Amino acid sequence: MAAEQAQTHTIERFGVQLFTLAPMLADDPEATLKLVADSGYKEVEFFGPYDFSPPEAIAAWAPLAAHMGINRNAYFGMTPHEIKARLDHYGLSSPSAHADLLTVRARLAELAEAARIIGQRYIVIPSARSETLDTLDDYRRLAAELNEIGARADALGVRFGYHNHGYENAPIDGRIPYEVLLEETDPALVTMELDLFWMIAGGGDPLALLDTYPGRFALLHIKDMSRIVRFAGRGQTPQEWMELFPEMRDAGDGVLDLQTILARAQQAGVQHFLLERDLAAEPLRTLQTSFKALAHQNT
Repeated sequence: MAAEQAQTHTIERFGVQLFTLAPMLADDPEATLKLVADSGYKEVEFFGPYDFSPPEAIAAWAPLAAHMGINRNAYFGMTPHEIKARLDHYGLSSPSAHADLLTVRARLAELAEAARIIGQRYIVIPSARSETLDTLDDYRRLAAELNEIGARADALGVRFGYHNHGYENAPIDGRIPYEVLLEETDPALVTMELDLFWMIAGGGDPLALLDTYPGRFALLHIKDMSRIVRFAGRGQTPQEWMELFPEMRDAGDGVLDLQTILARAQQAGVQHFLLERDLAAEPLRTLQTSFKALAHQNT
């Protein structure tokens, strides 16, 4: 990727998807928020499930949580009012939260109320792994449901979004399912959160998407890669995702041209730039080295 020459503004507020620090957050949310703020970040994105999530959502998450050492659901022993107070104390804001599709279907009002208290604008599903997505019609049905949820979210005062996880790029009948989602969701009702690592692992091109669909992406997950890697299969299972965790790198320590990506993301209308390295083995190093790299790429 060539260096970006077009004029762009300096990104004032980098953030962190807190899944980067998931075990630490579940164990000590106060210390985690302080660490994020002390490392220079200004925004955080939370993840679920939540204590108010339906039992089936919590049950589906439990094996993964146990494997990853996450011992509590959001908001990790705090109420939304307490979370807001701690964010204010550390000079942080939270523009968004992840919630699984089961929780969004059944508990959207509760999610929206928590978002109102905390100050979150976006509720984003991190994937649709609970769904059967084997045909283009499956994706069209998903797009229709995303539009319906987006309308409900809009009535509750929040924006609804979809985060890619790579499987959407495995071709079906000559089409890229992710393009079907982009074309059949209403931009007024559904925004997109672009995850760089998972988009590339699924065979997609983040720059091409940003250029082709300006205005569709409000949020960006910044991950770096040791090398350009692809899923062994379609990338539809957590096991396939976790197989690629070792290929993740701190921002600036991998092969991605983050300077170009950040510039083009700004031009395409991205508003929130969130570091994510899933379950970082050295959280302090990941936060600090990534922030220095992002600040340098941003100059």
